[in-house]
Parts: sequence; C-alpha cells; structure tokens
Amino acid sequence: MKKEKKGIMHKAVNKEPVIWENTAKKSAGNVLADFELGFNDILEAEKRLQRFAPLIEKLFPKTDDGIIESPLKEISVFKREVKEHYGLKMKGRLFLKCDSHLPVAGSIKARGGIYEVLCRAEELAFKHGFLSKGSDYSIIKKKRFQDLYSDYKLVVASSGNLGLSVGIMGRALGFAVDVHMSRDAKQWKKDLLQNRGANIIEYKGDFSEAVTGARRQSRNQLNAYFVDDEQSEKLFLGYSTAVLRLQKQLERNRVLIDQDHPLCVYLPCGVGGSPGGLTFGLKHIFKDQVRCYLIEPVSSCSMLLGILTGRYSEVHVSDFGIDNITEADGLAVGRPSRFVSRLMKDLVDGIFTFRDEEFFRMLYHLGESEGHKVEPSAAASLLPPFLVRGSNEKTVHLCWATGGSLVPGEIYKKMLARGRAVVEGQEFDFKDNTSY
Repeated sequence: MKKEKKGIMHKAVNKEPVIWENTAKKSAGNVLADFELGFNDILEAEKRLQRFAPLIEKLFPKTDDGIIESPLKEISVFKREVKEHYGLKMKGRLFLKCDSHLPVAGSIKARGGIYEVLCRAEELAFKHGFLSKGSDYSIIKKKRFQDLYSDYKLVVASSGNLGLSVGIMGRALGFAVDVHMSRDAKQWKKDLLQNRGANIIEYKGDFSEAVTGARRQSRNQLNAYFVDDEQSEKLFLGYSTAVLRLQKQLERNRVLIDQDHPLCVYLPCGVGGSPGGLTFGLKHIFKDQVRCYLIEPVSSCSMLLGILTGRYSEVHVSDFGIDNITEADGLAVGRPSRFVSRLMKDLVDGIFTFRDEEFFRMLYHLGESEGHKVEPSAAASLLPPFLVRGSNEKTVHLCWATGGSLVPGEIYKKMLARGRAVVEGQEFDFKDNTSY
C-alpha cells in the first residue's frame, strides 16, 4: 500500500475525519463501456416509471402527474452563513437536490425502493395475464390486482429509509411486507411502517446482520421476494433515473455544465446503492465534466475501507475496531456493496468522512438559513463543497439531500437543538481547508 493510502487508512482506523482523492480514477467513458449496465438501461427504467405514472398519481395525488421527483434549489444564503461562521471560502454556485422532500417516502430511497417494487408488481401482473405494456397501468388499483399481490411478500433489510419506500409502496399495492431493521433504525420510522401494515423484524446488530436475516427468510419462504440493498441492479437503476430529470432542471435554471463549468456532486453513502446509481447516471450524462464525491461517517467508513484495501464487501469496519455507531442512520453500514464498490474504485472522485457533530452542525445551518428540513445523514453532503480542491467561480456544486421531510416535528426540533449546541460549544474540525 502506498504511503498516501497508509496515511488515510491510519486516520480512518482512528476515526479521524479524512478527505481522500481518488488518484487512480479512470476516464468515465472507459469505465462505463466495460460495465454490465449501460445508458439504455437507465432509459428503460425511466420508461417503466412513465408507464406506472397513472397508477402512482391515483395512489399518491401529491406527486407531479405520477412522477416522483424533487426540486433543485440554489442555497446561496446557506453558503453565505457558513462562510461568515467559519471563514470557509467556496468558489462557484451551490445547489441542493431536495430528495429530502421526494414525494411518497421522503428520501432518495423512494427512487430505488419504489422502482423495484413496481418491477415486481409488473412481473407478476404479466405472468398472470393481468397486464401488458400497452395497458393503462392505473387499472392496477383494482381489487383483482390487490388480491393477486396479497399472495406475495416483499422482504427488505433497512436502517430506515429503504424500508419506508418498499413498505409504503408495497402495502399500497397490496403486498405483504417484512422489513428487517438494524439497531440504528429510528423508532418513528418503525412506527410509520407498522401504521402502513408492514411487519417489522428488529435486530440488535447492524445492517449486515439485518441483511443476512432478510436474505435467509426470502430463501426459505414461498412467494417471498428479497429487495437486496447490497446487490440489486433494479435499485441501482431506479436511483440512476434521477439524472435524466436533473439534467432538465439544470437546463431550466440555465445552469451550464461543460469543460469550463464543471459539476461537483456530493452524495451521502451507506451501502452504496443510491450514490452508486447516481454516479453511474451522472457520469453517463456529464462524462468527465462531473466530479462525484461520497460522504460517510467516521464510524461507518465502509466504502472507503473497501476501496482502499481492495477487498470491497469482504471488509467490515469492525475488522479495524470501528464500531459502526452513528446518528446518521441511513449511513450506518459496516460493509459496502460489492457490486457498487468495485465500480466506485474507478469512477468516484473522492470520499469524505466526518464526525456526527458536523452533520448536526450543517443540519442546523441549513434549517436556520434556508428553512430546509433534513435528517443527519442528508446533512452529510453539505460541508464538502467548502473543502473540495480544484473548484473555481464557474464550478457548480450540488449537495444531494437524501432524506428528512418525514421526520416528526418534535424530533426535528431536537436535531436542531443538538446542531445549535455543536455550533455554540464545539470547535470546527476543518477551520483551514488549504491543507486538504
């Protein structure tokens, strides 16, 4: 292992915040040409979502004509507040992709989780002769479809948000749903799922233990279908469709992306499915004009360790004495996806790790300056634009806010209070970003 990597590994193992630049990154075109999925697969996923749009509009009227999409918002007040508080100079424009307010499930997981549930619903309807591609998919709301799906079960492991997306959509269609939830899952997310009729199986261990349990159940139960957060191509493609809509949003906002106006995107990372799918899509659309960065908690830096060691999903953070305990429940993953991490080693531009306190700090500043509600895992994307190297006044920075709108009001107030306490009482980790 090279000296630079050894230094990063030493900091990571000691739960120190790090900024790792992927100097081994390859050209996007070369990497994507050799990958088993391609741009046509993204387009096919988008077509499937369009077919289901009439149904989704009926089930969830708050969607935009049945399309589950979130707004793009420039957050210049937040940018100014962070600069004034910490003296951090960020060059370029700063945007927030508000998957925190994505309809139906209130997080980025609504894209992948709901997409895979729809794939399963379509597959069964085709198999039983209830549907064809030329059908009006809104008929799926009829009782005969509900009766069909009630004979089948969806099984998923989750630390929170994927369980919500699979549970909410699965129950809306009539599926039985079992959600295996790790110790990090918040009680309010469990309560919401149970109120929708999902069955919760709780674990004292972390996400990896929940995945093992869910996988075992799906193998042993007739008519059980496992939504595999570690390996699912359907989840991956569902997430990737976001870039088709993002491209149009940037164009509508007259935001130019080219060689002189690069795009930097900051993606919170748990097991890797959603940031991996987004990176896959972004690199297809914007090629090497986009730089994609992953963000992990210092206690759950599994993607970083998997890539640095070259062992990918064979690595668990506990192998290095790291506890995998974080308030950012969506990022509390000790073992990365093998499917995604092998792609990220050649495609991702870098990885940031931070202590939980920095997530709450940014959550507070975003809430105070922009009135925008996110959860700690979503706030993970907000600090890197102020620390990344190589940006200029023409750079476009985009933070992906992955969840938050469904957080109960009283709980969010406590999050804000914790963020305020951090701002008022704790020293900032990155007072001078010139050395990174």
